[in-house]
Amino acid sequence: MRVSSVFIHRPVATILLMLALVLGGWLSGRLLPVAALPEMDYPTIRVLTRFPGASPDVVTSTVTAPLERQFGQIPGLAQMSSVSSPGVSVITLRFDLAIKLDVAQQDVQAAINASAGLLPSELPAPPVFSKINPADAPIMTLALTSANLPLTELNDLVENRIAQRLAQVPGVGLVSIAGSQRPAVRVQVDPAALQARGLSLEDVRTAIAAANVNLPKGGFDGPARSLTLDANDQIRSAADYGKLILLWRKTGAVRLSDIATVSEGAENIRLAAWADNTPGIVLNVQRQPGSNVIQTVDQIQRLLPLLRDSLPADASLQVMSDRTLTIRESLQAVQVELLLAVVLVVGVIYLFLGTASGTLVPGIAVPLSLVGSLVFMWFAGFSINTLTLMALTVATGFVVDDA
Repeated sequence: MRVSSVFIHRPVATILLMLALVLGGWLSGRLLPVAALPEMDYPTIRVLTRFPGASPDVVTSTVTAPLERQFGQIPGLAQMSSVSSPGVSVITLRFDLAIKLDVAQQDVQAAINASAGLLPSELPAPPVFSKINPADAPIMTLALTSANLPLTELNDLVENRIAQRLAQVPGVGLVSIAGSQRPAVRVQVDPAALQARGLSLEDVRTAIAAANVNLPKGGFDGPARSLTLDANDQIRSAADYGKLILLWRKTGAVRLSDIATVSEGAENIRLAAWADNTPGIVLNVQRQPGSNVIQTVDQIQRLLPLLRDSLPADASLQVMSDRTLTIRESLQAVQVELLLAVVLVVGVIYLFLGTASGTLVPGIAVPLSLVGSLVFMWFAGFSINTLTLMALTVATGFVVDDA
């Protein structure tokens, strides 16, 4: 009775405390992350390295192995797994729960920088890493299709425009592309023609690599002015590749088109994706650990009209799946059950007590306790999910017993 007497003899302080709980619960409810299930987010980073044209064995020995040796020295690394596929190396690093994700990112970046001298110089881009939660399925799947535009042009729109804008949305952890169709020039060499001219595949590769460069050319430095030479030696079309001279003979120049078929196509012709029955480029969006999945998807939905306006008229960006639909429905169902539980409990108390004043106490205590619980949930790092809402529903009965 000593605890109760403090609040009974100080009604103004009690009312202010109740208002503070309501205000704190309202703020905590806006800050709490929303998910389908409780958060179990391990600090996890995925490192992706592209090496076009390399076999899985070459990717393993020249890319994956050097990176793994560097990553293995990072303190706090709990688990490391890798997948080496044709042209791609994917390394997944999972750290201890005590390691902060920002600290892990810095260590991973330092390890990538340390391994720069050990990686092949032919890599089109350095390894890139992103924060992910492997247990999370994509929160949204988008597809870019077109009836007239080629897939290589759609892939350029996805990589340079759509994926970058989506990755900037707060709460988005990773935007992965399925069915990537990066533009490339494909050279299919005729072995018979190659042998007849006394050439090898290494000769062809060396000639292409030497001709397709973009290096500094130097400059002129005089007493009155200085000039910098600027010339781009990069070859950008299949027709220009076909004119490439491999060697000179008495009969004339031997060009690439004489011993090979040069055409424009996709970098990897064995990758494909469909939106229903239409070929296209698919984007899978994953959330950052601890982010509010519903708020993240709502921000993506608000961004989609701007993205559609920036696309060509023939391109169509559509939503293939939205994981928050089921999350919203399940959370709404549990919230309705919670509201019904409060109403029924207060109604039963009124039937037994028969007085409005006696029912007023649990009628105020039940919702106040539920709202106040959100404050402690926020401090404890919980989220609003199916299990926590069910726990609040069950706890409603205990509040009535105490009231």
